[in-house]
Amino acid sequence: MSIQVELPTYSHFINGERSPASTGETFDVFNPATGEAVARVSKGTVEDVNRAVDAAHAAFEKEGWRDMPPAERAKILFQIADAIALHKTELIYLESLTSGGTVRRIAGNDIMMIIDLFQQMAKFVQSYPFSETLPNPLFPGPAHNFVWREPIGVCAAITPWNMPLLIASWKIAPALATGNTVVLKPASHTPVSALRLAEIISAVVPAGVLNVVAGSGAEIGETLVRHPKVDKVAFTGSTEVGRGIMKQAADTIKNITLELGGKSPNILLKDADLKIALPGTLFGVFLHSGQLCESGTRLFVPRSIYDTVLEQLAALTQTLKLGNQLDENIGVGPVISQRQKETVLDYIQSGIDEGARLICGGKEAVVEGLENGYFIEPTIFADVTNDMKIAREEIFGPVLCVIPYDHIDEAIEMANDTIYGLAGGVWTRDVNKAYEVARKIKAGVIWINDWHMLRNDAPFGGYKQSGIGREMGKHSLDAYTQLKHVHTSMVPELGRRVAYGLLMTEAKKSE
Repeated sequence: MSIQVELPTYSHFINGERSPASTGETFDVFNPATGEAVARVSKGTVEDVNRAVDAAHAAFEKEGWRDMPPAERAKILFQIADAIALHKTELIYLESLTSGGTVRRIAGNDIMMIIDLFQQMAKFVQSYPFSETLPNPLFPGPAHNFVWREPIGVCAAITPWNMPLLIASWKIAPALATGNTVVLKPASHTPVSALRLAEIISAVVPAGVLNVVAGSGAEIGETLVRHPKVDKVAFTGSTEVGRGIMKQAADTIKNITLELGGKSPNILLKDADLKIALPGTLFGVFLHSGQLCESGTRLFVPRSIYDTVLEQLAALTQTLKLGNQLDENIGVGPVISQRQKETVLDYIQSGIDEGARLICGGKEAVVEGLENGYFIEPTIFADVTNDMKIAREEIFGPVLCVIPYDHIDEAIEMANDTIYGLAGGVWTRDVNKAYEVARKIKAGVIWINDWHMLRNDAPFGGYKQSGIGREMGKHSLDAYTQLKHVHTSMVPELGRRVAYGLLMTEAKKSE
């Protein structure tokens, strides 16, 4: 006899309340460790998007939210941080259950980063230059001039499945901090934690300020990007999809922020402390099963220590614990889906076919009791050349490519020989040499003797096809404001208005 268990159902969140899809349709969300459905979510339609955008637009047009004084807005942001902290256990569980991220990582990093992010934004807005007075001009005459920073309007946030809560917060926090309203479209694999986050935040902010519509990117995402009442789009995801968003946003000349793919170079120098550098390298590539855009997936190693590094990396990899992400003792969880597992395994096979040497891993992992889960062994390839597919394309899985080099200039040249420029790293005892290498790597963030160290007070974003704009830090507020110059003439007499004489003879005569 089988027992049917009713799945929890999550609706869209529109105008301050739960809202089922206009058609009543739902879709299932799965636990990637088991392949089993764990929730049912409303399946969005164009009509649902229109309702959410209308709610966000109405909330933006109302007096009180967009023109709230910075001190009052800071209080709201601190209250949001407190509300998230109050519900953190629930959010950690939902995030881990549906994304495959380990509880160890989400509890020890993500949720703390999110709370701190809203607190940092609260501090930033209190000193942010929403109004700047310009010097009194000598020409063409006395005047008062201001530059005002004003909110853009309705912001569409389109987020991926790898770190749903954290990346959604990177967009929600600066948008709210500067007086905008938001319509969030979370990835269809992982909408549950974002929907719950919206409820928590909306207990603090006015109805319509934050809305969430779940569903497919092809329908919900494209509708948001093309919507005439959406003023800005912030997207995190693949470079391929980012290109499409740029094209679609061009029809209405939308402001965009894109945080896209990466193939980040990790350069080991001869004098690196291997006791730190090699664990750091594994941390840089195998955290969240390699499903992080800034992962250090290309490791450049001096040929003189190449064999030693490979041997130690393989040994360290064997110590990693792979399994159920809800187990606090597990460091590596599943990839997000069967499709993603197949994609990663195809990349691994292409590496073998092109002649790369498999050092460890390379196949699907079978975890006892989780035989239907989407697990892949942490994989390391040696003798990779920088022109191989596994070294050129973003795999988004637990695969490390180790590439030998003879001279540091050769390593830097290979590091920059990519369409991407999101992150990079260098390991050495010589800090001055590290800064020299950091200057030469074309990427938005460089880690020296470390990896994945993102900060809420520092910008994050990419060079080249890794994106446009920056998230986090006070710089992210710039991306959610637009500039207005206000000029007030202090010249009462027509004859003293020299510029008018460029057009009107009478004005010139009255001097």
